[in-house]
Amino acid sequence: MLFRSPRWKEVTYWALDLETGGLDSRRDPVISIGMVPVREGTIRLGEGYRTLVHPEGGASIDPASVAAHQLVRGDLGAAPRLAEVLPEVERRLREGVLIVHHQSIDVTFLKRDFARSGLQWPKPRVVDTARLLALTSRMAEPGLASDQIERNLTLARREYGLPDYGAHDALLDAVATAELFLVLRKRLGIQRLRDLP
Repeated sequence: MLFRSPRWKEVTYWALDLETGGLDSRRDPVISIGMVPVREGTIRLGEGYRTLVHPEGGASIDPASVAAHQLVRGDLGAAPRLAEVLPEVERRLREGVLIVHHQSIDVTFLKRDFARSGLQWPKPRVVDTARLLALTSRMAEPGLASDQIERNLTLARREYGLPDYGAHDALLDAVATAELFLVLRKRLGIQRLRDLP
């Protein structure tokens, strides 16, 4: 008997984006988190979650990352600490599938912070829109080399006719990722959860 997989619309997805103090997951802090759900194939903006995060233990913020997200240490002084924020993230992750753009960044930082906080990683199913982009690009041009595939979120959205948003705001980037997911899912003809790579 074949495993019955739910139709893609029957599943709740949480698109997530992090802003970090740099790209080194060994030392750089998460400083902002944005999440938005996709329920019954619709992005639910009213259920979005956004928070700044107070950097732990005096972790520094790389000046190059400040240029991108415009967040400095002074903006984060009154922000909640990770110990307060991660249960909110976990509650949402346990509800369904996690959607990110570049799993190697967002999921790596999240797993690290769950471990540091003594929380068990909830092991959600993860859908990476960068990977979906690669599949759609190769579907259109089978001989396309990996380095020819556009994986930048803003540029990929433009390629599919989606509007530009201000980049490097965690909630806006989560919404942008959710929208891109919906377009790519349709382009790939994915009907059931098991069909999502």
